[in-house]
Amino acid sequence: MKYYIGIDLGGTNIAAGVVSSDFKILSKVSVPTARPRPCREICADMAAVALKAVEEAGLSVDDIESVGIGAPGTVNSETGTIEYSNNLDFYNEPVADYIKENIALPVYVENDANAAAYGEFIAGSARNVHNAVCITLGTGVGGGIIIDDKIYSGFNFAGAEIGHTVIEVDGPECTCGRRGCFEVYSSATGLIRMTREAMDSHPESKMHEMVGDHISGRLAFNAMRAGDAAAKEVVDKYIKYLAAGIANVINIFQPEILCIGGGVCNEGDALMIPLREAVKEQVYSKRSERNTEIVRASLGNEAGIIGAAFLGLQRNR
Repeated sequence: MKYYIGIDLGGTNIAAGVVSSDFKILSKVSVPTARPRPCREICADMAAVALKAVEEAGLSVDDIESVGIGAPGTVNSETGTIEYSNNLDFYNEPVADYIKENIALPVYVENDANAAAYGEFIAGSARNVHNAVCITLGTGVGGGIIIDDKIYSGFNFAGAEIGHTVIEVDGPECTCGRRGCFEVYSSATGLIRMTREAMDSHPESKMHEMVGDHISGRLAFNAMRAGDAAAKEVVDKYIKYLAAGIANVINIFQPEILCIGGGVCNEGDALMIPLREAVKEQVYSKRSERNTEIVRASLGNEAGIIGAAFLGLQRNR
């Protein structure tokens, strides 16, 4: 059995785990990212939680093959440098070199969405295929693309920004500066915005009674199940936009599997059944005998750690 360290560097928390060669997380340790602060300090904490995870797994550094890190932003996976991360305020930071100052092992760094997609590819819903796309519906819309068993990130490592493709010209402004991005409509943030707009327009809606302390991505789905017409309009609109964006992705890449993760997917069949039907009507290949299978991601928050742990395997294929 071989062992690897996977680190998921987020804007809120740093999580590190020891992963065995059969894709099992043996131990996991996390600490707050405590940003903003210098990259070298954050890297020192990444190394510290990684070593703590090794200790909790009952292993030593000598038992570990390599360290992999999934980080937000544009990541040069060849040099191990975060070229730009707006979430962390990093610019051309040699993260791999900083980690090696504390852990004398090979270190691999990749975009966090790519790392999570690779986790689903090797151990989750996209395993046993050669081409896959993974989309995460969270605060934004994250994307990871696997082509011929390898992560695709473009010549400049800024590829797979699926959330920043436009599905409605001159739509609402996106955080990236464009208007009408897929992310604006299909993220959990977008769902919440559409729910709030519907509540403002429909004072009679059951959503007002069911809202609780704050508007969440679950509210419209829950109210729809209770028979609320305004809530059903929100859900139908959300699925319409989500289907349009997913059909675009399928038309470009035609992956064997497209898996969807994020909290919105907890709605299960209420989301997935109408989504699959809507996508089926829009994809160019709909008359083909072979079409992309749309599934839910299965690894949850563990995808980033598992995918990061095996980045060395991906790089050396």
